[in-house]
Amino acid sequence: MSNGDIFVGEVIGTAILILFGAGVCAAVSLRHSKARASGWVVIAFGWGFGVLAGAYTAAPLSGGHLNPAVTLGIAVDTGKWDKVWVYVLGQMVGAMLGAVLAYLVYLAQFQANVPKVGSADEPIPTLGIFSTIPEIRNPVANIVTETIATIALVLPVLAFGLTKGLGESGTQALIVSLLVVGIGLSLGGPTGYAINPARDLGPRIVHTFLPIPNKGTSDWGYAWIPVVGPLLGGALAGLIYNAAF
Repeated sequence: MSNGDIFVGEVIGTAILILFGAGVCAAVSLRHSKARASGWVVIAFGWGFGVLAGAYTAAPLSGGHLNPAVTLGIAVDTGKWDKVWVYVLGQMVGAMLGAVLAYLVYLAQFQANVPKVGSADEPIPTLGIFSTIPEIRNPVANIVTETIATIALVLPVLAFGLTKGLGESGTQALIVSLLVVGIGLSLGGPTGYAINPARDLGPRIVHTFLPIPNKGTSDWGYAWIPVVGPLLGGALAGLIYNAAF
């Protein structure tokens, strides 16, 4: 795969992932959305379908990593580091592009994030649509959660590569998308399961600059945790896979 193919594939695939993921969070969170308050299960499946669409789209060009933690885990396992920067650059650009697209889809709802005069409604904080927010702010616990959840993603992804039938049938991306749904349902409660540095950091950057009324903070004090935790988890998964398989 050429650097150009990898970059384009990761930009497109990650943009689709974030478009679906931030889109479902907006659908559930914002007023005047037909899916408002439909719940965590809807969010988990929305992100899973985002992985499905993004990975299948990017696969012919880049293999569809869509996640620096996955790229890091593969590099740690194989020792091949020369294209890591291309993958990560494409993933970051794609994540920011996807966040902008999700904003445009829900533009009217974001612009309506201003309570009517005399209404008791409060503005809806919007950061959770784009990036993760912990339920309990405890850096050590939050890092542990993100690290373990990312190992639960990257280690099976690496193991799926050993399953010849999955590769031949083209169902790897489907299985990974179901894995992401499972992680969301089982492990996503404490931190919102970033499990992907680009997925959290790229949209957080976009949130900082978007002209959303009453958007609230972008919470940069927490932003390092959904970057460091997944990277640590990806590296550990690569080491475990290399040692055990």
